[in-house]
Amino acid sequence: MIARLWRLAQALPRDKSDTLLLLSAVLLVLAPHAAHLPLWVSALCGATLAWRAALTLRGRRLPPSMLLLPVAVASMAGIYASYRTLLGRDAGVAMLVLLVAFKILEMRARRDLFVVVFLAFFLVLTNFFYSQSIGTAVLMALSIVALLSAQLSFQYTGAVPPLGRRLQLGAKMLLMAVPVALLLFYGFPRIQGPLWGMPGDAAAGRSGMSNSMAPGNLSNLAQSEETAFRVRFFDPPPAQSNLYWRGLVLGRFDGRTWTQSPSRPRAIGFTARGKPVRHELTLEPSNNRWLFALDAPGRLPNLEHHTNYVSNELELSTDRPLEQRVRYVVESFPDYALDAGERLADDQRWLQLPAGFNPLAQRAGFQLRSERDPLRRVQLVLASLRNDNYVYTLEPPLLGRDAVDELLYTTKAGFCEHYAGAFVFLMRAALVPARVVVGYQGGEFNPVDGFLTVRQSDAHAWAEVWIAGRGWLRVDPTAQVAPDRVARSLARALPRRPPFGIEALGGLVNFDAGGDSWLSKLRFQWSAINNGWNQWVLNYSPTRQQSFLAGLADAFWHWGTAAAAGAVALLLALAHALRSRRQEDPVDALYSALCQRLAKAGMARARDEGPNAYARRLAGLALPAAQQAPVAQFLQLVSACRYGKAAPPNDLAATLKRLLNEIR
Repeated sequence: MIARLWRLAQALPRDKSDTLLLLSAVLLVLAPHAAHLPLWVSALCGATLAWRAALTLRGRRLPPSMLLLPVAVASMAGIYASYRTLLGRDAGVAMLVLLVAFKILEMRARRDLFVVVFLAFFLVLTNFFYSQSIGTAVLMALSIVALLSAQLSFQYTGAVPPLGRRLQLGAKMLLMAVPVALLLFYGFPRIQGPLWGMPGDAAAGRSGMSNSMAPGNLSNLAQSEETAFRVRFFDPPPAQSNLYWRGLVLGRFDGRTWTQSPSRPRAIGFTARGKPVRHELTLEPSNNRWLFALDAPGRLPNLEHHTNYVSNELELSTDRPLEQRVRYVVESFPDYALDAGERLADDQRWLQLPAGFNPLAQRAGFQLRSERDPLRRVQLVLASLRNDNYVYTLEPPLLGRDAVDELLYTTKAGFCEHYAGAFVFLMRAALVPARVVVGYQGGEFNPVDGFLTVRQSDAHAWAEVWIAGRGWLRVDPTAQVAPDRVARSLARALPRRPPFGIEALGGLVNFDAGGDSWLSKLRFQWSAINNGWNQWVLNYSPTRQQSFLAGLADAFWHWGTAAAAGAVALLLALAHALRSRRQEDPVDALYSALCQRLAKAGMARARDEGPNAYARRLAGLALPAAQQAPVAQFLQLVSACRYGKAAPPNDLAATLKRLLNEIR
């Protein structure tokens, strides 16, 4: 089918084939916009392009401008109705897409062709408003090749090369620009801030950690495979079971939802023990202000153009939402003590419970007070979670008003937020200061690039209890119910269903952490490529540029002599090649090109054979009828130029080039 369409396209007249090539290039540019444009805009653009293609194939006249004008006005009214504005990113892109589609319907003169091509080039840039992934970059590169080929097609005079050669020439033109683009990208001074951001458009909703915790929050987030952040360790990383990425501390409970409780600034009683773990964390955009770090951060990270804060509970945050990917280095101490005094300041914050909720859990907490040692109370609750047949699940039963009672004594099935919240409730009822910490736990190590990827599915909630003389201690109730969740990963604690329900495919598509299937290895490779794209393209900040250029400077001075000698040799070779090219006769170059072309067809010229003798011999060979006249005329002109008395005409090279294009 494809071969048949290709042959039909090759048989079309030149004006029709060139127009269809331009339509295909424009469609390649417009297609990605269908993912975010209103349905009516995409449908109208598709109908317009199809109409123009039908008019081209049938040889019909284009519609009059008086017909397009009311359609354009109605479309602008539709855009205003859809976006409530004609300004901004989304409305502006929608208007530009429609403008290109309508311009194609009035493409009558050469000037209109170039207007469409240049508008399409600009639309290529607008695709990066919405996605800057590798796939988008590759698709836009293909779009540029198609646009260049279409632009070249309209500029040929005389014979036109086949479509494959035109596409090849467009690709060569793009490749010739790549070195200059790379030099400008990596060497030109960077502009701080997002190149593609526009006011009012950057606050699009993104999935991520919330500043509150209610039943279902984290279990919904755990079903997302989006990347939350990536980590590169400078020191040996802790074990998987100790990879707790601290986020927010929640201390206020209203009976259903845990939220942050306000606190007054005071000196933080933090004592670091053991060696620090230095790591670099690349955080994805979240439109939130908080940062994550391995529990517990020993100092504030340094973010470019951001003011950073740390709370009394070791929560890290910035002065404004993170709308772009950020990278920062953190120094954490897995072994630490926080508020390890004999008394806890404002301890009532961590003992408050809402009145009238969960009477069974309240009574159980009162009974635990009979144990004088607070640490013993903690151990008793953990033993109950470990031994009383509790279930870890992403789909727990719906809980009513007394959610903690129903979880502990009726359903016995929940996710990490259920168990963390219930544990803290019991501890407070037992007069043990406690609070909920939300963040992430674990991550997937990529052996290809050495980065640890933490996804939204690694979202986790745990608890902290305060013990006199020891301070705040991390306690993870989920580890008692589902040890694999902490020791290995969520995927191992809750195995995924096999693809299409076929058990045999479960081993083939093994996407669990540590999977050794070939698809898992391929996924690691792709993740490493995507991470490199993020690190060196999307997050190539001024600081990273300075570091990169400083490294190049050091390497240059280290290898300066060899680099200078190589550069001089390259320049000399280039100068010699340019001098030889200038000295070469254009007629001789075209004659050599003809001889090479005929040699490939099995009609090579003998070394002692002049153009006249060559022409006589070719006349007796089976040259195609369409090529006999151009070949004979070409060789006659070369012979006259070399051996004739008259001076060759000024347009001889152009004539020979035209004849050469006719010889296939």
